[in-house]
Amino acid sequence: MTMNRRSFIALTAVSVATPSNLFQPSGNSREANVPWYSVMRRCGQINFNERDPLTLDTEAWAEYWASLKVDAVLLNGGGIVAFYPTQVPYHHRSEFLGTRDLFGEMVAATKRRSARVVARMDCNLAYEDALNAHPEWFERNQDGSPRPHSESPRLLATCMFSPYFSEQMPAIYREINQHYPIDGFFTNGWPSTGPLHVCYCEACRRLYDKLGGTPPADTDASNTLYRKYYQAYMDRVLEIWRLWDGIAREKDPQSVYVGNLGGGIDTVKDIKEISQAAAWFNADHQGRAGETPIWNCAQQGRVAQSVMAGRTITNVSGAYSNTQPVWRHCSKAPAELNLWLAQTTASGMVPWFHWLGGSPEDNRWREVGRSFFDWHASNEPHFRNRGSLADLAVLYPQRTIAFYSRGRGSSRYRGGPVDHLQGLYYALLEGRFVFDFVHEGNLDAANLQKYRALLIPNAAFLSDAQCEAIRQYVKNGGSLLATFETSRYNEWGEPRADFQLADVFGAHVAGEAIGPQGNTYSRIETQHPVLRGFDGTALLPGAEAHIPVKAEVPLVLSVVPWYPAFPPEMVYPRTPQTTEHAAVFREAGKSRVAFFPSDVDRTCWRSGNADLSQLIQNAVKWVRGDDPAISISGEGIIEVFAWKTEPGYALHLLNYTNPNMTHGAIRRIYPLGRQQVRFRVQDRTIKAVRALRLDARLVFKQQGQTVSFDVPSVTDYEVIALV
Repeated sequence: MTMNRRSFIALTAVSVATPSNLFQPSGNSREANVPWYSVMRRCGQINFNERDPLTLDTEAWAEYWASLKVDAVLLNGGGIVAFYPTQVPYHHRSEFLGTRDLFGEMVAATKRRSARVVARMDCNLAYEDALNAHPEWFERNQDGSPRPHSESPRLLATCMFSPYFSEQMPAIYREINQHYPIDGFFTNGWPSTGPLHVCYCEACRRLYDKLGGTPPADTDASNTLYRKYYQAYMDRVLEIWRLWDGIAREKDPQSVYVGNLGGGIDTVKDIKEISQAAAWFNADHQGRAGETPIWNCAQQGRVAQSVMAGRTITNVSGAYSNTQPVWRHCSKAPAELNLWLAQTTASGMVPWFHWLGGSPEDNRWREVGRSFFDWHASNEPHFRNRGSLADLAVLYPQRTIAFYSRGRGSSRYRGGPVDHLQGLYYALLEGRFVFDFVHEGNLDAANLQKYRALLIPNAAFLSDAQCEAIRQYVKNGGSLLATFETSRYNEWGEPRADFQLADVFGAHVAGEAIGPQGNTYSRIETQHPVLRGFDGTALLPGAEAHIPVKAEVPLVLSVVPWYPAFPPEMVYPRTPQTTEHAAVFREAGKSRVAFFPSDVDRTCWRSGNADLSQLIQNAVKWVRGDDPAISISGEGIIEVFAWKTEPGYALHLLNYTNPNMTHGAIRRIYPLGRQQVRFRVQDRTIKAVRALRLDARLVFKQQGQTVSFDVPSVTDYEVIALV
């Protein structure tokens, strides 16, 4: 199809006849100058495929999104495939577009229903005609060959350091911005939070010359060249992000660019640094596969909250079956999808519902989204969060997660650094603790002062400044729990002779790490509150790896070294008793410090051992102290979030008690019975307590600042509103 500029403008004018400034989001802004996306509470996305212009019914799709009461809809604009009659050279127009302007039709239909539109773009791939005309746009292998997509080899990878990102994509954005009343742009798959790419195109080779050589392809913070490349890479991400955001705002200062930042807890790119440029954090974290635990979505919410300081966070819930293998055109199990949407909401993110392909043959997912979003819209004020009520902080040690296990060449790290965080996390779920993540980049008095204790799951890589912030927190009365090699290395993994926090821990390094080894133990030497519940035994399971330490405190738990587990005739301790500390517990003023110089958290996660989980829970209770702000008693594994909201407070309870908790997908829900809640409010008389999913008023009692009530049952998810 050929079309001149005048015809193109006429066509798009018909498609989107109403000016953008006449439209308001369905959840109208409560303040005149507040960006629309900061008050958005629901959004949806339909991913067009190249054949969709032949059959897609724009009115039907717009009506479906309207039935979900969404504030915004994500629609394919272009990048890989243009779904409008583009005039930008080498911007591939859909082969099936014909005389349609599918994007324009969908924009108009969506706007007629008073929802915002964000153009979904893809900057990562382009076609061979673009390669022939602009070879400098594309990623290259070391031999100079381009990099075709593994499943769609007609498409070739573009390079972030090339003019494709700084010239071609801006030309496409400006064309769309000029002709359509859109409210922002979103890029699929970029910048992501995963490992860095190493490319050998002309632009990258020039960069490597400046850096002093070609960086390693693998993540390796011990390599000084990799460190330089890491910073150059982050600088380029921020440069492009700010360029595209500026272009988005050229027509309307309330328009916005949104990058793709999904990845859960396993991140390499510095999300704290990216958050400095991001007005809106989209966690494209659509589902789980394999042995990923169900709470992976809630963890994504905690990670995002740790850097966004109350700004907009969305999470994409894929309605399709994104398992291993993936089925793009079959629905996800409804119970799994509902719980993913629930975690998104509970963790303070905005739910974003997603389907691929405009003419689905499997429509089972539709009612799942409609039902959840209808309930969500009916109770919207209770999802307008004003701050977390957690009294525990879990350090999110991003640099350790990014670099600690990569390039070290030791089977000791075979599980990856996320296993340390995962083990602590699971113990916190079992103990029903209310906690926040605090990103290591936000370690300062202002961010830590509201928490009674800081919990650190093996933050091996910490800077001097971060260590000093932790030290001052403890000096000021905060309590601390830390594990394994916390503070043993600087932020780039350079080893220190001792823990930088040795004075805080009350323990010093006395040797190199030992392990991993099974069949190790901890011997109970002295009674301590952390050992409550371990009657009838002198031994507890030991961690797989530990660091020998010296400590001038009473010996509570000692290390019993490894001895053979097979054959049975050889199973006896060679050294049944030592004076080596398996844990160090100390008090200084108002502060309590619990330090495990071992991977007790990682071992807990990998083994599923109940004693190790109980030991961690006991240690958390001890450092936190008595009388928690929120306590919940009852059966089952639940995750808890508590928020101060616009009308009052909201307590979110997520029921994970399920045989498919750590191996998806969840097929059915196993409801929990009565849960007893004690909830401390802040100088407020509560007038009503309501279970929003049960749609029932609850009987409650308030004594001073403590409100007590019972939740009669929890299916997959319950939200208790206190007003």
